[in-house]
Amino acid sequence: MFRSFINKLCFNNLSCGFHTSASLNEVQLLTRLRVVDNSEIGKRAMAEGKPPKVICVYNKKRIGYIGDRVMVAIKGQKKKGILVGLKQTQKVKVPKFDSNNIVLIDDNGTPLGTRIHVPIPTILRTILKERTHAKGADYTKLLAIATKFV
Repeated sequence: MFRSFINKLCFNNLSCGFHTSASLNEVQLLTRLRVVDNSEIGKRAMAEGKPPKVICVYNKKRIGYIGDRVMVAIKGQKKKGILVGLKQTQKVKVPKFDSNNIVLIDDNGTPLGTRIHVPIPTILRTILKERTHAKGADYTKLLAIATKFV
């Protein structure tokens, strides 16, 4: 009875204000992210209200977790980034954030900005140090520009 009342209400008023399906808090394809460093392209995109969208997640499951590399489409360009804060439920002792945060990097792992504005989880230190190789990407610079750790 209640559902029929809701359906009548929604058909009469086309802008129904709520959804009956659950929200998806995963980072997957076409997820909007929030740039949290002070890179020029990130500041312009966030100021215009056009946040970057995920076009590739670099792992087997294609679902992003903290510390994963992703490719995003931002301002008509393709950039890579590291996920530093997520809305989805996390492992033990990993904080849950209000938004999906990203730090933009270039191909060799150096961040495009010089400062990260939000606190990043301390577990990110161990995750990124495991993924730093002698000849590959160097993620220690990303940890060096962080101002706060949670």
